[in-house]
Formats: sequence, structure tokens, C-alpha cells
Amino acid sequence: MSVALRNAQRAVPVRRAPLRRAVCVLRAALGASRFDVGVVCAGNGLMRRLNGAYRQRSEPTDVLSFPFHQVAAGELPRPRCRDEYNLGDIFLGVEYIHQQCRATGEDFDSVLAVTAAHGLCHLLGYQHNTKHEWQQMYQKEVEILEYLNRLTGANLQPLTAGLF
Repeated sequence: MSVALRNAQRAVPVRRAPLRRAVCVLRAALGASRFDVGVVCAGNGLMRRLNGAYRQRSEPTDVLSFPFHQVAAGELPRPRCRDEYNLGDIFLGVEYIHQQCRATGEDFDSVLAVTAAHGLCHLLGYQHNTKHEWQQMYQKEVEILEYLNRLTGANLQPLTAGLF
């Protein structure tokens, strides 16, 4: 199925082809290749509005995920018709991510891929509100990033390494 990628900001140049390829590989690693996913590259203004509206935090952030289905962590949705083969949408705060990468010296494209992996896990029910949930999500992120690393030669690690 498809990965619909939209760049809704102009603050930071985004190399869309590598990001699309990474999302496709990560989706396959999750066993969800049959499902569509939307990825929106957003600036700080949009991320601030979305974060305020959905999380009551009026500040930009790196990623927000909006699942189409509500599933338990690690479960794939069970669509009843073609229109339900949709994981949902991931909003990547590329302007925020770029600012963080400039401050830390990390590679922007690598951090985008890792952030997309985090967002995909959220679409499949993974959370990190408790230590147990974080451990589950962290393990899944490690697993799918190792899959991407094997294919690309990268050495990507999960975002939430030191959360708990």
C-alpha cells in the first residue's frame, strides 16, 4: 500500500525520497505493509497548534501520531473493507527536529527516520506513559530500527533510550 508524504512547511528542506523509503521499510518491519500511512512534515506553528489541541501543550514537538484504528500495543488492525487499510497519520515536526539536531550535532535525516519509527509505533498502539509501556515500545523501536539498519548500514537508535 502507499505512504503519502506531504511537506506542509518551508522552514527546513526535507529530502522526501529517503524519508519515504525509511517509512516503507519500517512499516514492513512492523508487518504492516498492506496498510496506508500518511506522513506530514510540519513546521513549529502547525505542531504547536496540534500539540495544544490534542495534548494541551502549547509548544512545538517532534512527532504526533493520529491512529486510524485503536489497537493494543503490537496488534495489527483488522480492517473490514479496503478503506480501513489505513494506519493513520504521523506529523513530523521537522522544524523542531532540525533545531534540535543543530543543537546536538545529530544527523537530521537519521533523526527523521528514528522519529518516524516512533510515530509508527504509536499508530500501532505503543505508548510510553508507564515504565512497562515504555519497555514494550522501546523494544519494538529497537527491533524495527535494527531491520532498517541492516538494510541501510546505518546505526539508528530509538528516541526514548533514556526515558525511564
